[in-house]
Amino acid sequence: MGTPLGTFLRAKRDSLRPEDLGLAEHQRRRAPGLRRSELASRAGISVEYLTRIEQGRDRNPSRSIVNALADALQLDAAERTYLDYLAKISGDACARHDRPAPPERTVRPAVHQILQLLEPGIAFVTNRLGDILAHTNGFSTVMRDTGLLSTDQPNLTRYVFTHPRARTILIDWDQIADEQVFNLWLGPSTETFEWFTAEFAAVAGAEFTRRLHRHIPPTRTPLRMAHPQGYQLRWDREMLELPAPDAQQLIILLPADDATATAVDHLGRHSHRATLRAV
Repeated sequence: MGTPLGTFLRAKRDSLRPEDLGLAEHQRRRAPGLRRSELASRAGISVEYLTRIEQGRDRNPSRSIVNALADALQLDAAERTYLDYLAKISGDACARHDRPAPPERTVRPAVHQILQLLEPGIAFVTNRLGDILAHTNGFSTVMRDTGLLSTDQPNLTRYVFTHPRARTILIDWDQIADEQVFNLWLGPSTETFEWFTAEFAAVAGAEFTRRLHRHIPPTRTPLRMAHPQGYQLRWDREMLELPAPDAQQLIILLPADDATATAVDHLGRHSHRATLRAV
């Protein structure tokens, strides 16, 4: 079984080009990125030891080894901090299989009633991890063709970083990516944050990991979307924090201009009405 540390090292090694690190290219490569032998040589460790770390067979590399790998990969400050964090949880939490319970996904009946009152508005209930827990029919109508709601348990953070259409649909993708990662720091718990980020980093890649240790709140701006049906949508966003035990937020998207309001009306007229659903 691998570890978050090993997965991160493999992903980072695969993402680098030899020329990025000043290595001469002498022979054709079967796969992009650095070879294990090149990284091991730069870090001053054996290929066999690097293989054990990457495959999760060595879960407790020393601080000096972790620093040597960070130097060899030329990690920036945020990535080094994240590497230290992964080394810690790979040696501790992963070895214990001490995974916390997932955050509560139940949406209270009163919140469902609020969503019904907001129809045909564009609103949804989420948590800091990005899980979309319930939504209005209006939200479903607008997001139907984007791919956001195409899974059994849709998650906005996963959508932003892994869906192939996200960068096209979310015009200000960098802004939204910053917001989603910052939200992870705010809850619902430290343990859940650590596990979500450790497991998700390997899938999301460098765009996610380099944002992980930015603690400056991103500036909130209108949400701009290039809708697959050809509409340019612009939304003002209002977020209402639900009571603390819920650890959830109610987010309402309000058309920021007449063109968006008209587009929403057109989308609604061409959609099949569906009942409110919790996911």
